[in-house]
Amino acid sequence: MNITLGNKIVLVGNGAVGSSYAYALLNQGLCDDLIIVDLDEEKAKGDVMDLNHGITYALSPMNIRYGSYKDCKDAALVVICAGAAQKPGETRLDLVNKNVNIFKSIIENIMNSGFNGIFLVATNPVDILSYATWKFSGLPKERVIGSGTILDSARFRYIVGEEFKTAAISVHGYIIGEHGDSQFPVWSSTNIAGTPIADRLTKERKEEIAASVRDAAYEIIKAKGATYYGIAMGLVRITKAILRNENAVLPVGALLEGEYGHHDVFVGIPSVITRTGVKNIVELSLTEDEKGKLAKSVQTLKDIQNTAIRL
Repeated sequence: MNITLGNKIVLVGNGAVGSSYAYALLNQGLCDDLIIVDLDEEKAKGDVMDLNHGITYALSPMNIRYGSYKDCKDAALVVICAGAAQKPGETRLDLVNKNVNIFKSIIENIMNSGFNGIFLVATNPVDILSYATWKFSGLPKERVIGSGTILDSARFRYIVGEEFKTAAISVHGYIIGEHGDSQFPVWSSTNIAGTPIADRLTKERKEEIAASVRDAAYEIIKAKGATYYGIAMGLVRITKAILRNENAVLPVGALLEGEYGHHDVFVGIPSVITRTGVKNIVELSLTEDEKGKLAKSVQTLKDIQNTAIRL
């Protein structure tokens, strides 16, 4: 079955993350049609009005309106930001049971519309919910993409850039595994302009940087209640790679089917992104220690996944 083309986007969930994504999308002019679907119709319609008032100064015109699941029928991309929010002191995995039940209903409604595009999932715990989306939708694995460690890797690159007084865009490195507490940086391949940096940092400093990345969300949630600007920018970056068929390598949530020796689990991993979704997974040359950390992260997810998702 051919994938739906075009660049129409349906955003499901207009909370802090969803509305920030819509605003970033407007600023970058990536689509012609943006439809917002949310249970809070009044707030969503208010955001639609507010966004439309900014079109005058946008890069390109857009059709932005409030809609329903029926609008997913001819959408190229459905971005899901709906679900219960993470509370202070709560891990992403604590959210799993609440949000799996919410997702079962959402995916059913979307698929009943005749949707034949790509899912981009941002709701936490994103790895589990990406897997649930794949299972509930019945779509090919390459057409379900999680935000994965797109934000964690951006945080990592920013912090390393600050450490070496270098722009984050010039830092090349990834956080992989769970978008959560078992994630870790791949120090063995992290570099600035091709120059490895792992040997230029002490073990203690590397551990401090990894902890800063891992705990950043908790600090932001404690300070202002939620994280949304960073992940919105990450979602727009993935959106751009899809709609413009970039063949870009991004650390998204993708299904492992033997890569790195693991199966049947979505994790944040560098993947080639095209107009048809995940083209392939990039297998980094991991050290034995990094392989062990990835195995631990995968097992953390599988332990939750096996009890939370019942088909």
